[in-house]
Amino acid sequence: MDYETIRQGMAAAIPFNTHIGLEVTELEAGRATVRLPDDERLRNHVASQHASGLFAAAEAASGGAFVGAFAERLGELTPLASGAEIRYEKLARGPIDARAELPEAAELLDRLDAEGKVAFPIDVTLSNAQGETVATATVQWHVRKRA
Repeated sequence: MDYETIRQGMAAAIPFNTHIGLEVTELEAGRATVRLPDDERLRNHVASQHASGLFAAAEAASGGAFVGAFAERLGELTPLASGAEIRYEKLARGPIDARAELPEAAELLDRLDAEGKVAFPIDVTLSNAQGETVATATVQWHVRKRA
């Protein structure tokens, strides 16, 4: 699987993510990292990253982990983020990396084949340049086979 080509394509696939400058910095089987840039246009009233930017990075990273896990079968699937929860743990200053992982992809593919659809959470950790966790998130995904 050519994850590098997929990674490059993901950057342009979602116009909103491009608009705020999200960058997919890592994409492999079941894992993705998305960087939220340090840009004054994305800051809040206390000069830290705005909550909505952090949320967007978390959702994009979870989508990247999904894409990396299901890459071989994307053409036959319809994915949809069906819910999310985010917990802000400290002020997020500077560029932020959102890391997501989906280790049980094989099991999920088996369920998808058996049932035609599958729902699952993807956990995301958002960290600053010092490696400190600034937020954590869980994004719920619903994936079905196309009819």
